[in-house]
Amino acid sequence: MNEAESLPELVAWINQVCQDNKLDYEVILIDDGSRDESWEVIRSLQKENPAVRGIQFRRNYGKAAGLHCGFSAAKGDVVITMDADLQDSPEEIPELVRMIREEKFDLVSGWKKKRYDPLGKRIPSKFFNFVARKTSRVKIHDFNCGLKAYSANVVKSIEVFGDMHRYIPVLAKRAGFTRIGEKVVQHQERKYGTSKYGWTRLFSGALDLLTIGFITRFSKKPMHFFGSMGILMMMVGLFITAWLIGAKMYAVARHIVDYREITAQPAFYLALLVVLIGVQLFLTGFLAELVSRSSHDRNKYLIEEEL
Repeated sequence: MNEAESLPELVAWINQVCQDNKLDYEVILIDDGSRDESWEVIRSLQKENPAVRGIQFRRNYGKAAGLHCGFSAAKGDVVITMDADLQDSPEEIPELVRMIREEKFDLVSGWKKKRYDPLGKRIPSKFFNFVARKTSRVKIHDFNCGLKAYSANVVKSIEVFGDMHRYIPVLAKRAGFTRIGEKVVQHQERKYGTSKYGWTRLFSGALDLLTIGFITRFSKKPMHFFGSMGILMMMVGLFITAWLIGAKMYAVARHIVDYREITAQPAFYLALLVVLIGVQLFLTGFLAELVSRSSHDRNKYLIEEEL
């Protein structure tokens, strides 16, 4: 989005690297609703070089949408993604291709070990990556790095939506592509324009992490999550109620006349609230199970090979 100044230099750099290393290639440029001259620049680049292709969005849909359309359009056996702001170096392309083709990785994620971003972006990014790594159990250091390489099987098998571009390695692992590698890559300082990301991505990233965690574990069996939580809450509520009844019976047996009625105690209403929440969670799981059963991809399984 709005990277008209950097596009000619980026394409020329990619062309030079691929030609020097004798790589057959195509360059797919996704114009994510730019308001500058990006699309005109892409048109002129395509006329100069048939290897350049362009896709223009009518409005700004975001990075995940761009990747989804790019993955659908890509024809190569190795697909490499990078941002258009020249902060990702095309010099990394040959080694990434080699790792996919020769070392048989399904996915190789770039790791910007030395970053040129402001401190205010680096510290939250490190914290976010630490939490994502521990939560997803995908052992890479930089989930946000846009420079990644994929085998064609990966990009044709996963669906990127919302803001899930950060978690493509998690989506790939969930789909059964477990050979996920990492490569330290160069991080260039931004040469043109301004960053399109602000502090809001930290909050959206945290919410997306919760979403991807739930989808990874319970998308096919939501009742296991909501039903378990609901039953647990109902048992807690029933335990509190039983304890109150037992305490009242003990007070009656001991002739403790000033012991309060069960319905006069705050714990009774707490128990009632917990039971109601438990019932709602259980019903939520039941409804989610019905939705899951009617989903078009309920029996979608990826087959590696068939004889």
